[in-house]
Amino acid sequence: MIGLSPGRLSRLPVVLRWLLGCGLLVSLQVQAELQLVLQPRGLSPEQRQATEAVLAQAQTSLPPSLRQRLDKRIAVRWSERLSANVNGRASGSGVLLLNRRWLPRLLAVESGPQAHSELLATLLHEVAHFYDRVAYWPEDQRALLLACRQQQESLGRVGLPPRCRGQGERHFSLSDDPRLLDLAGWPERPEQRGVRADANPQRDRSPDRYELSSPSEFVAVNLEYFLLDPHYACRRPALQHYFTQHFGWAPPGAHDCASTLPYVNASLDEQQQALGRLDPERVYAVHYLLAEPNEAWASRWGHSMLRLVVCAPGRPRGPDCLLDVSEHLVLSFRAFVEDVQLSSWDGLVGNYPSRLFILPLMQVVDEYTKLELRSLSSVPLRFSRSELHDLLQQAVQLHWSYDGDYYFINNNCAVETRRLLRVGTQNPALRDLQSITPTGLLSLLTARGLADQQPLQDRQRALRLGYFFDSFRERYQLMFTQVQAGLDLPVPDVEAWFALGAEARAQWLEQGNVRTTAALLLLEQAAQRRQLLLVRQELKERYLSGRGGGDTHLGEAEGLLQGMLAQSGFLSRPAELLPAGYGLPQPDEWQQLQQQSEGRRASLQAMTARLEKQLLALLDARRQAELNGGTRNIRLLAERLKALHRAAGGLQLP
Repeated sequence: MIGLSPGRLSRLPVVLRWLLGCGLLVSLQVQAELQLVLQPRGLSPEQRQATEAVLAQAQTSLPPSLRQRLDKRIAVRWSERLSANVNGRASGSGVLLLNRRWLPRLLAVESGPQAHSELLATLLHEVAHFYDRVAYWPEDQRALLLACRQQQESLGRVGLPPRCRGQGERHFSLSDDPRLLDLAGWPERPEQRGVRADANPQRDRSPDRYELSSPSEFVAVNLEYFLLDPHYACRRPALQHYFTQHFGWAPPGAHDCASTLPYVNASLDEQQQALGRLDPERVYAVHYLLAEPNEAWASRWGHSMLRLVVCAPGRPRGPDCLLDVSEHLVLSFRAFVEDVQLSSWDGLVGNYPSRLFILPLMQVVDEYTKLELRSLSSVPLRFSRSELHDLLQQAVQLHWSYDGDYYFINNNCAVETRRLLRVGTQNPALRDLQSITPTGLLSLLTARGLADQQPLQDRQRALRLGYFFDSFRERYQLMFTQVQAGLDLPVPDVEAWFALGAEARAQWLEQGNVRTTAALLLLEQAAQRRQLLLVRQELKERYLSGRGGGDTHLGEAEGLLQGMLAQSGFLSRPAELLPAGYGLPQPDEWQQLQQQSEGRRASLQAMTARLEKQLLALLDARRQAELNGGTRNIRLLAERLKALHRAAGGLQLP
């Protein structure tokens, strides 16, 4: 097809028109593209020259495909009608307005270079708005929306199929592209395909918070940075890839990116680095990690997490990496509780921030199996290497930027894990997958061939190879059964044994043989751990909800509790450590991050140690007696076990 308008065609000579009509002159084509045309009225020669220099640079900075698709002349005019905080505006009439207050700065010797850069960014920002309005979408998405609009005309909104709901009034603009909206942070609402959330929770580490005001502003802001910042590809790699694919072009001069992704380790273990660096090349696989349900209201459907099977340094990627459990990491969306323990009402109405924690696997295993007495299933997910790499980038990007709201029903761990998998991998099988429960999500992943439950069929093999981590409840019950056989205890199970209390349990502690006494010691240690967990929860609720007022023992402890909560925020919201910059932190920021994270963690560890020393003074008499009784029971059992070994002529225990 020849690029000539009907008006121009009518003015061609008759013979040439005949040749064109017969299709004999097919090589003639006029290539048109965007032109930024200055309206010079009221400008001095110097002002005009300076402005046209920036316009020329803006024109050459734009992607060639954008200039071709935006085939129009855009008039550029300096205006005195824009408010002081508005640098430019893409008007509805097709004129690009610039704030005339900038003009003196552009000509000044001292401010000229900076004003030139700011004006260039403004021009690119406003051109992005014009481009966003030309409605360019890939053909498959354009066809979907056209079909939906036709169905809406005949059926109305009520009769629309689910895939069309929320699509009928949409325009063919870049800021409507579902892939861009996913990456930008306007997610689909659960169970409402095509309907997007109103707010953007990816608010941390933003280059310009104006991008969060709407998808169209997000496009404009990010196109600025895509074109002008050579570090953009490293700071926002997924968006860099998106724009590069969309335009079929990338700006020259992009920096080489670091091969590792920085994250803050949410563990207080001194053996762990506070600032971790995840190497995608060392990640062998990703598993869906499911904590089994329990009776607590927030855990009755289980908890969804992702396990990263990271190979030890020097080990080739392969099944043997499953043995490197000390290297494995867990991605866990959790409600960060800043005030008191979870309440059902606050979880329903979204009063808790939801963050993406990155934790060592073994800490998570201990937390669930020993303290919460819940087993963990680690189910391999089937993703390609490229899907896995993109998933890791998206996860770490969210780790630094995401500050959402936890809703028990529609923005819980299952919803956020599903969203991370879908956006991160772009796997087609995840596109319309919907589930609001962790167990339901695993069932759907299995049904669609993405989750492989075969390694968990043989429970003993799964335990041995690390596909299953059994709850210590089962181990404690086995120990209890052994003790009950020898001592004829008056309760039916281990939970009832713990509920008796330390003083009531003490009467049976000196009656067993070596085997029974060893089992009793392990059970008593478990009971004490559970008591300490309850103590921490009670103190947190008691003092931070204001019910500790007037307590003579409060003293320094209240300040310690509040300080611990304030200090621990960086574990889930690492952007606190690095207020400047945007996107993924770069190597020149890592040293500052290392110092900040280590300093904050050391402070948190010190406060924790001080609080542990004051715990007993803060407890009521009943709880103090229980903890003291547990300590006595453990000491008594340890001494009795040593004596039994000596009497039997066995090894001396320390």
